Amino acid sequence: MFTPNLLTANDTQGSYPASYYAATANAIAPFDTVNGQQSCDIVVVGGGFTGLSSALHLAERGFDVILLEAHRVGWGASGRNGGQVGSGQRREQDDLEKMVGRDDAKKLWDIAEQSKDIVKSLIAKHDIKCDWKPGILHADHRARFVPETHAYTDKLQRDYGYDQIRNISRDEMREMVGSAFYHGGSLDMGAGHIHPLNFAIGLADAARAAGARIFENAVVTSYENQSGKVTVKTSNGAVVKANKMILGCNGYLDALEDRVAKRVMPINNFIIATEPLSDDLARDLIRDDVAVADSKFVINYYRLSADKRMLFGGGETYGYRFPKDIKSFVSPYMLEVYPQLKDVKIDYGWGGTLAITMNRMPFFRKIEDNIFTATGYSGHGVAMATLAGQIMADAVAGTMERFDVMSNVKIPAFPGGKTFRYPMLVAAMLWYSIRDKL
Repeated sequence: MFTPNLLTANDTQGSYPASYYAATANAIAPFDTVNGQQSCDIVVVGGGFTGLSSALHLAERGFDVILLEAHRVGWGASGRNGGQVGSGQRREQDDLEKMVGRDDAKKLWDIAEQSKDIVKSLIAKHDIKCDWKPGILHADHRARFVPETHAYTDKLQRDYGYDQIRNISRDEMREMVGSAFYHGGSLDMGAGHIHPLNFAIGLADAARAAGARIFENAVVTSYENQSGKVTVKTSNGAVVKANKMILGCNGYLDALEDRVAKRVMPINNFIIATEPLSDDLARDLIRDDVAVADSKFVINYYRLSADKRMLFGGGETYGYRFPKDIKSFVSPYMLEVYPQLKDVKIDYGWGGTLAITMNRMPFFRKIEDNIFTATGYSGHGVAMATLAGQIMADAVAGTMERFDVMSNVKIPAFPGGKTFRYPMLVAAMLWYSIRDKL
């Protein structure tokens, strides 16, 4: 069973992990620790993309907002992920049309397009230095997958009017990615990639400038909701009273709210960063400096940093402990794609905890009349979590249209409850891992 202590057992309280992102983070003035009793209109729990975006958009609307972050802003998955700002929802439009019908699938597509737009607009509006670069390359590691990928590209162009994506042949793929591992795919130039921790820091600075009160090292232990008032308690005895609450905890929510926890599962993912590469080697690996995500079920995702390091994500674990040697854990995944990197030094290796749902769609819900949550982005959260903050700010203010579209997507509970969901997931993921190898 996961608890907040177990979920953070791999890290040091109040300190960013020793990642490439933390080593290259923009400077930010520290935030206070919450003390005593505070009151506000809306309390936001969680200082990742969801919470920071919620606080920013609520403060801009004139609400008195307090945000409580257990560690540092962007400390969790928001500051540790692959930085890919992808198109669409986590599930493809074919699947969504079957799940919710063509009309609602189109609404979900439009919302997903807004999620990319809001990332770009916030970067521009607040002059956030986070190394935005356009382009994500989907790379198929099985030749039999390519026709389906190309058909999906055609569908997006034809049925959704999306003209920023095109098909990639095997020959062009191997020119774009210096590896014989792939057989074709698609290139989406409407998507892109960023330094995620610096984006989170930029959101925090913008939220503070807008008037949001942000507190770090504020570990929320419980809350009560009585007579339309929320009372939040922290580990140091502080109390925050508010009219409404937004939960933006994602993979770290677990024990705080069982009604959400049964539909989201925390899992761990890992990234390594090489030493800086020569210009020629970097270009040989990813010719056009786009991000890459491949077709393996336990996905490989990678890109070049601003200083031309290979940032490579691969492998997952489902217990709470990270591998003892993350660099050694991830390196085989990278070398399977790029054996030419076998003698390159690995400077950083880090892990993070994200949240997935059974059907990999995010879980938006109004838990009670004055409590909202969005979580379970399933590895597709940079853009969608940022938009979720705006969507929940709208919902708190009474505009429910986009929130209702997202919350109408059915998210089943994990079978077996909290006791058995972990071993069942491990068994399922082991099967998919074997399928990838075969």
